Amino acid sequence: MLTFPLINDTSRKIIHIDMDAFFASVEVRDNSSLKGKPVVIARNPLQTGGRGVVSTCSYEARAFGIHSAMSAKEAYDLCPQAIFISGNYEKYTKVSKQVREIFKRYTDNIEAASIDEAYLDVTENKIGAQSAIKIAKLIQHDIFVELGLTCSAGVSYNKFLAKIASDYEKPHGLTLIMPDEALEFLAKLPVEKFHGVGKATVPKLHALGFFTGGDLQKADPVDLAEKFGIYGWELFQKANGIHNSKVKNHRERKSVGKERTYGKLLYLPDDIKAELIKISKQVSKSLKRHQLKGNIIILKLRYSDFTTLTKRKSMVENLDSPEDIAEAAQQIFEEIDYDESLGVRLLGVTISGFGVQKATLDMQ
Repeated sequence: MLTFPLINDTSRKIIHIDMDAFFASVEVRDNSSLKGKPVVIARNPLQTGGRGVVSTCSYEARAFGIHSAMSAKEAYDLCPQAIFISGNYEKYTKVSKQVREIFKRYTDNIEAASIDEAYLDVTENKIGAQSAIKIAKLIQHDIFVELGLTCSAGVSYNKFLAKIASDYEKPHGLTLIMPDEALEFLAKLPVEKFHGVGKATVPKLHALGFFTGGDLQKADPVDLAEKFGIYGWELFQKANGIHNSKVKNHRERKSVGKERTYGKLLYLPDDIKAELIKISKQVSKSLKRHQLKGNIIILKLRYSDFTTLTKRKSMVENLDSPEDIAEAAQQIFEEIDYDESLGVRLLGVTISGFGVQKATLDMQ
C-alpha cells in the first residue's frame, strides 16, 4: 500500500452549533400547549389529499419514527395523533438571525451551513477565552435564556469533527473531540455517520468491506481514489481526522433558484408555462438583489408520484431578466417528454454559472 504525507492542522478551535428540531421547537416555544406533544412541521395530509413533506418534527414525534423529508401521509400513518403545522419560514428566518447575533458576541468568523446550523472559528475570539468548550456553553446558555430554545454543540479542531460531535449527543448536547482522541473516535464510527456520506454511498462502501472509520483508516487511499474519485481520497483523510477546510465568513453563492409546490396538481402544459413565468419573476428579483447573472438554467419538475425530472441548459448569454428566464425555462419544458396524465406537484427554476460571459449550447 502506498503511503502519503498526511498534513493535519490541529491548531484551530471550531464549534458547530445545531439548533434542536429548530422549526418545531420555535412553534412549541410560541405555543405552550404543544409542549410534550408530537409536532410535525408539514401540512396536514388529511387536508391536502395526502400530499406534503415533513420539514422537521419534535423529538416526541421522532419517537414514532417520523423524520424530515418523509411524506406527511407516512408521518400521519405512524402517528395519527401528531399535530401538523404548516410552518412559518419568515418567523424561523427571524429567529435564525437572532441566533446569529448571539454568535457575533464571541466571533465574527461564522459560516452558516443552513438556517439552523453554523460553524464558528473561535481560535481567536472576542472574549479572549482559551477554552472553546467555555464559549460553546456560553452560546448554549444565551440561546436558551434569551430565545427559549436549545441547541447542540460540537467542539474540535476541524469542521468535519465538530459537525460529527454536534450530532453525537442530541438534544442540548455538548461533545468535545480532542486531537489525540480523533482517530479512536472515528475508528468506532459507522461510515453512515460520516457527514457527507450519502445513502447511495453506504451500500457501496459496505460491499467493499468498509463499515467503520477504522476500516477506512486501514484502506489504501489510491484504491479508494480509483473507486470513488477525489471523494475517496477525501474520505480517507476524514477517517484519519483530517479536514483542513477553513470556516468561511462569506459563502460564495453558486446558484439562485425558486421552487413552488402545488396543492392542486397542474396538468395542462399552458398552466405549467404560466407558472414558470411567475417563478421566473421571483428568480429574477433574487438575482438582481444579489447583483448576479448566470448562463445556466435548470428546470425541476416533480410529478404526483414524486418522480422528479431535472434538466439544464447552458445559454449563450447570461440571464437575469424575468422574460429571458421564463423563455429559457419554457424551452426546456417543451424539450422534455412530459407525461400529462401524471400531473405536476412541484416546479423549480434555478440559475447558475455566474461570471461566465459566453458558453456553448449544452443539453443534458
